[in-house]
Amino acid sequence: MNDFIRSQAGEDFSKARNKALFNEIQHFLNPDRSKLLSFHDVKKILKPKNEIYAGMQTVPIEKIAGSEGRYKDFDNHFLPKASNLRQRWERVDEAHLTDVVLPPIQLYEISGLYFVRDGNHRVSVAKAQGVTYIDAEVISLQSEIMLKPGVTPESLLSEVIKYEKRIFYAETSFGDLTDDWNLDFTSPGQYDVIYNHILVHKYYINAGIESEIPFNDALLSWYRNVYQPVMHVIKKYRLQTRFRNRTTSDLYVWIIKQWDELKQKYGVEYSLDDATQALAEDLRKTRLQSVKDWLKKIFQT
Repeated sequence: MNDFIRSQAGEDFSKARNKALFNEIQHFLNPDRSKLLSFHDVKKILKPKNEIYAGMQTVPIEKIAGSEGRYKDFDNHFLPKASNLRQRWERVDEAHLTDVVLPPIQLYEISGLYFVRDGNHRVSVAKAQGVTYIDAEVISLQSEIMLKPGVTPESLLSEVIKYEKRIFYAETSFGDLTDDWNLDFTSPGQYDVIYNHILVHKYYINAGIESEIPFNDALLSWYRNVYQPVMHVIKKYRLQTRFRNRTTSDLYVWIIKQWDELKQKYGVEYSLDDATQALAEDLRKTRLQSVKDWLKKIFQT
């Protein structure tokens, strides 16, 4: 009987390992889609407010999306990615096959998903055996962003950006005031940058008048006198054709940052148009140098 259990556990691991290999092959063009989420990476992006001990719970296996320390050992389905996991994996599987009760695993919960603190092999075996629920001791981290099973690093960033946009538009009435609903970014944290730009613009307006203008008026003034002129030069120099994976709002933030640096270097009279021309030329030189470096590497090889 023991030999049969050991043989069955060995066969189970081989099947799980082969599925992991097939999963990796399926996603060789987009390897991030087959990766298990790193708890620390997710925590860094979501920035939860605090931790609460949630005690013992029965957790749906499908909602366990990542790991604190072993995210490189398993794929996004918690299948084992390396043969050196075999011995421990098989021991856990043997316990499952013989109905031996193992201690509860330990999890972090954040945004509706769970991440393994301790018990990665138990989760892997449970998933491979079709188990739907597992007992766990849970620590919950508070976040207003909710995530669904199957989230990838790419879609995680997308969800965070969508959340930031909803908050920004709701708190500033940006869309209602400007009739512009296309203030979009490809990285998180940029709506805070825009909000600060508006506040700085408001500060300079208030410096020249006796009574403080309302925030809504400052927002409209910034939009018409700062944001739209930058959009004009972006179209004038066709910058977005050179950054196809970036939005015009991304380019706005980049141009303003570079323009400020150029004004510090050449003086406050340095125009936006001149700054954009300089940036376009720098971009051309950078790309040309990249091609030269690539050709040099090819010939050296």
